[in-house]
Amino acid sequence: MEIYHIKDLSFAFPEQEKKALDTLNLSINSGEFVTVVGRSGCGKSTLLRHLKSVLTPHGERSGAILYKGQPLNAADLRTQAADIGFVLQNPDNQIVTDKVWHELAFGLESLGLDQQTMRLRVAEMASFFGIQTWFHRNVAELSGGQKQLLNLASIMAMHPSVLILDEPTSQLDPIAAMEFLDTVQRINRELGTTVIMCEHRLEEVLPISDRLIVMDRGAIIADHTPRAAGEALRAAGHPMFASMPAPMRIHAAVTRQGTMDSQRPLTIKEGRQWLQDNMLQEAAEPMEQIVSTGKTANPNPVVVQFKDVWCKYEKHGADIIKDLSFEVRRGQFYCIVGGNGTGKSTTLSLLSGILKPNRGKVLVEGQQPSAMKVRDLFHNRLGVLPQNPQSLFVKKTVELDLYEVLSDVKLSSEEKKAKVDQVVAFAELESLLAMHPYDLSGGEQQRAALAKVLLLNPTILLLDEPTKGLDAFFKEKLGAFLHKLRSDGVTIIMVSHDIEFCAKYGEVCSMFFDGSMIASNETNTFFAGNHFYTTAANRMARHLWRDAVTTESVITRCLNSR
Repeated sequence: MEIYHIKDLSFAFPEQEKKALDTLNLSINSGEFVTVVGRSGCGKSTLLRHLKSVLTPHGERSGAILYKGQPLNAADLRTQAADIGFVLQNPDNQIVTDKVWHELAFGLESLGLDQQTMRLRVAEMASFFGIQTWFHRNVAELSGGQKQLLNLASIMAMHPSVLILDEPTSQLDPIAAMEFLDTVQRINRELGTTVIMCEHRLEEVLPISDRLIVMDRGAIIADHTPRAAGEALRAAGHPMFASMPAPMRIHAAVTRQGTMDSQRPLTIKEGRQWLQDNMLQEAAEPMEQIVSTGKTANPNPVVVQFKDVWCKYEKHGADIIKDLSFEVRRGQFYCIVGGNGTGKSTTLSLLSGILKPNRGKVLVEGQQPSAMKVRDLFHNRLGVLPQNPQSLFVKKTVELDLYEVLSDVKLSSEEKKAKVDQVVAFAELESLLAMHPYDLSGGEQQRAALAKVLLLNPTILLLDEPTKGLDAFFKEKLGAFLHKLRSDGVTIIMVSHDIEFCAKYGEVCSMFFDGSMIASNETNTFFAGNHFYTTAANRMARHLWRDAVTTESVITRCLNSR
């Protein structure tokens, strides 16, 4: 049964000549698991928002969207609220009550269901999603993964026919993301709910998807099974192939294009088997255990230092940071990974002076940031990209926002224009300058926020989830740019759930757990020593080459062993 039928759909935002969606034709059947991917700003989130009337953006639209054979806008809002579930990218943007149990019941109350039906559905969803142990907790106490799971459970309590998810794992750590996606797969497989998802984390998503739809510049360029769509991107030499799972990219780099290979691995399991069958066998040498010293051979002076730091948000609350000590040297690219709620972002808040430690010392170039004047701390010293890029936007257009950063800087109009033009070119913002920052996609907002921070000419750059919402093509560009900044002496401290990015570009990597740093080492050694918290390439190839962590290093080993 066809659940959505989209015919000649076109859409343009107000005062924009370029179409965000350009003559789309698409059919989605009941019970399918469909994943939509594409470069940042390609129109995938805009497409998803057209599938529920209340979320449809304002602008000029043509074409038709049929839901269960009838025009979508003919279905009343109550029917759409119950029948079409939508999970947003940021879990905090969707939670509306203070208690877990009330959040589960909120949608049912809005639909006017009787108390007995609500109690039954809430109990059923709490059991299905494993929420019983935190059923009575305050939502403010939940981790990011728990909040997103609560959002999903609250929507599923209304028994929707369709579940739409817009990059739901972008703010989750790798383990929480895998657990969340496992739950979505169960919903699709066991309940028969149609799933339509936008996602950049394709290693775990594609193996559970029935179809992969690839978009580019508002149009659909591929619509096949994940394996066939990946092969089509490879044959076309399209940049989006860089987003495909590591096994597929490694296989493509090692085999000649056009070679008939029935294996064509998509999953880690298939990739390991393909390596087993095609590569010369080499015994993996045991790695030394991770050493939690964080010391490297970098001879540069220390610019950031934590000494026995403790921090809590409330006087009688729990400690968020517990006896934290580490140091970062000038020019280092220091990555911090770990689960949601372990204290990573709090550490950056201490560095930027937003929070003050209860005990211990935080030093930036020998000074305590909480005691420094704002201008002294941020002018040509500290640049901060927060987890929520919207918090940086204060003007009506992207262009005005960029110039706002330079309003207190003593430069001529020509010099300011040159600086803005340079950062606009890097962040690929040329076509977005006249738009309101809030009208941009998640990836576009991230690029605009990064551009604004870079205009400060920081010597220490603090990045909180900088790759969130970015496509693989721009990640490579960002990685190369950060490498250039390092060569110029800029220190980079990055909090990230993007293990692949950390492994490829980071110099030192540290893991947070329960408010403290439990392990730290040179990046390659760090990930090679982990069992779960490592890259897809390493999980695929470590039975042969334990220290092969990045996709590139596995490809090199493959080519040398054939």
